[in-house]
Amino acid sequence: MTREFTLRKATNEDKDRIWEILQQAIALRKQDGSQQWQDGYPNPSVIQKDIDEGYGYVFVSDGYIVAYMAVIFDGEPAYNALEGQWLSNQDYVVVHRVAVAQDIKTKGTATLLMKELEALALARDVFSIKVDTNFDNKAMLRVLEKLGYQYCGEVYLRGAARMAFEKLLKKD
Repeated sequence: MTREFTLRKATNEDKDRIWEILQQAIALRKQDGSQQWQDGYPNPSVIQKDIDEGYGYVFVSDGYIVAYMAVIFDGEPAYNALEGQWLSNQDYVVVHRVAVAQDIKTKGTATLLMKELEALALARDVFSIKVDTNFDNKAMLRVLEKLGYQYCGEVYLRGAARMAFEKLLKKD
């Protein structure tokens, strides 16, 4: 059976489920030995800000939220101080706070989510996706590698160095 997935903007009604998914991701990062998200971030006020600013997106399967991410077309100021070199200087979309539900394990959900992000970017005529992650977030690093993201250097967010990646998209 093939599951259908839909990416849509998050609403206030989604907050509890989003927070549940983020808590699962925080616990998984800890279990994997990662330092990422072990400092009280992200938290419910971050989710509320994402929703209020139109950045929050949920990935829905069979009417149930299975993943969350913040999608920002306004740029990321920290990316201006990259220690390294971006692939391009064009408009880009940045994705933050990618989290997949652990209570309904569906293999490949993060990959599908990132592919939907690519479709969203192309629909807005944006041909670059930039993302950063912790050096010890092995799951996200695998997804980025599988989808052809290229390592560009380090950025600093909330006082910590993060690995920065970019993928250039092409119109079909």
